[in-house]
Amino acid sequence: MKKWKPFIIATAILLLVLVIVPFLIPMSSYVSQAEQLASAELGVPVEIESMRLAILPTPRLNVSGLVIGENQDVRVNDVAVVPAVSSLFSETKVLSSVKVDKPIIKQSALNLLDAFAREEGAPAKPVAVVVRKIEINDARLKWPDMALPEFDAEIALTADNKPDSALIETTDGKLKLNLDPQADGVQAITLTANDWTIPVGAPLLVNQLKADMVLHENVLEITSLDAGMYQGKVNGSAALDWAKDWKLNGKLKIDNLAVKEPARLISEGTHVSGQLSTEGTFNASAREPAALADKLNASFRFNVKDGVLYGVDLTRAASLLLRQGQKGGETQFDEFSGIAQVNGKQYQFKDLRISSGLMAASGHVKIRPDETLDGLARVKVSKSATLAEIPLQISGTLDSPSVFPTKAALAGAAAGAVVGGPLGAGLGIKAAEDVDKLRKGLFGGNEE
Repeated sequence: MKKWKPFIIATAILLLVLVIVPFLIPMSSYVSQAEQLASAELGVPVEIESMRLAILPTPRLNVSGLVIGENQDVRVNDVAVVPAVSSLFSETKVLSSVKVDKPIIKQSALNLLDAFAREEGAPAKPVAVVVRKIEINDARLKWPDMALPEFDAEIALTADNKPDSALIETTDGKLKLNLDPQADGVQAITLTANDWTIPVGAPLLVNQLKADMVLHENVLEITSLDAGMYQGKVNGSAALDWAKDWKLNGKLKIDNLAVKEPARLISEGTHVSGQLSTEGTFNASAREPAALADKLNASFRFNVKDGVLYGVDLTRAASLLLRQGQKGGETQFDEFSGIAQVNGKQYQFKDLRISSGLMAASGHVKIRPDETLDGLARVKVSKSATLAEIPLQISGTLDSPSVFPTKAALAGAAAGAVVGGPLGAGLGIKAAEDVDKLRKGLFGGNEE
């Protein structure tokens, strides 16, 4: 034991030196230089609170309080840079790993991604530092009006610092993304989800989801998307291209989705129940990726079976000819179909058809960006004393709609009723509507 004592003491002293010496090396003088180099490389301001060398458990540089971007687009609590010891004396430095702890990434950081994407066409710069792996823990994306879950990521990089393979998973385990390298620089991506709430727009619940994607150069293709939600099936495909501007296009199909709960999440007021089936296409183009949602254009033909349109009673509104309008109530239907079109924040529903045993209706309606309504419905009730279709003006808001007969219909009904009672009222409505159509044809105007 005595002959081992000097060795034990020497080892203890060496470990003590390895722990203490890094703290004795002044790193504050290198912070400014590191900030300048990083700013020049990224093209945006970079701030570093402190830097510290460590020898154990492996040699590394610890960076604390890292801030990137003019608007603090990226904030990182701690970064541990672990070099490959074998490359310390070579011309090209190699980092075994870069460990990022608790980063906070704002939506404005997409502009940095956009800038990098535009530089890909420029002549390639020689790689001075090669990063083999990036590990990210408890990352948080800070997007306005979005509750995004924290996630972990492990990314392996190629010799020119491009993603080679990756595993990204939310800390709650509900969403997982795998990236695997393929031939010719193509990346295959698989996204899976279970009991996952969509963080964009209405908080819709996805029971199961699988999406197969392919990433090559400046294009991300969603070759197939299959999801189960609200007792229905969702299938689709899409492509996102950022070679010049950001361009998105795709198609979507929904079968037998129970629409009552999703509709309630979108609007607490008026909504619809029934089984929804729809199919259509969408596209968007914008200078910046964050603006794609505001530039969305879409057209979908839809059909809802065996449901109820809440917030408005079309049968009552058509039967009573109320001047003050009809609010509240509900309209039961066997089938509700039409074409839904989206143009940015404005929605338009055309070629609408609603039918039940006693009532048939057709029409169109617009939902403006401020959620006000403007539309026209023609309703015919089989057992009504008035046999003509009743034109109803649709107004109010999405949460509180109002329907009432048009002025021409009220005037025609009043004049006809004086002459011939209920039958005359129906004829008066028909005549008044024909005159109104003729007026619009002669002097301009459009029903839609």
